[in-house]
Amino acid sequence: MSIYFTTFRFKSDMLFIQLPSGCRLAYVKPRIGTNQFGGESVTYEGVCSTRKWERIESFEPKFVENIDQAISRDILCYAMKTLWHYFIVGHVYDELIIECDPSVDLKAVCEQMSRSPDWRPNIMLRADRYETEYYKKD
Repeated sequence: MSIYFTTFRFKSDMLFIQLPSGCRLAYVKPRIGTNQFGGESVTYEGVCSTRKWERIESFEPKFVENIDQAISRDILCYAMKTLWHYFIVGHVYDELIIECDPSVDLKAVCEQMSRSPDWRPNIMLRADRYETEYYKKD
C-alpha cells in the first residue's frame, strides 16, 4: 500500500518530515520561538548566509514549500530512473537534458517520464518535449 500522507516525527532533537516516497526532510533542534514581528514561530538551526550555524526562523507556508519541492525532486528522480537507458547529461529544476540521436521518438520519452511512481500510483503527470541542437532554457 502506498503512503499518501506526510508524517512528522521528533527524534533526537531533530524534526523529521517523512515524504510519500520514503525520503525525509530534517530540521535540527526545532523550537517554538518569537519571530521578527513578535509572534510565535518555529525556529531551527541551520547554516545561514554567514556560513555559520544560526537559529533560522520559519513559518508554516515555508514547510509546505519545502515539502512540495522535495516531492517534486523525488518525482524527477523517479523519471530519471525510468529513463536510465537514455544519455541524461543534466537536469535543471524540473527538466531533464537528454542527448540523443535525432531519430529518437521524443513522444515515447515523454510517456516514459510521465509514469507514476509506485509510492503515488494515481498522480497525474505530464511531460513536454523541447528539441534543440544546443541547450537553452525554453
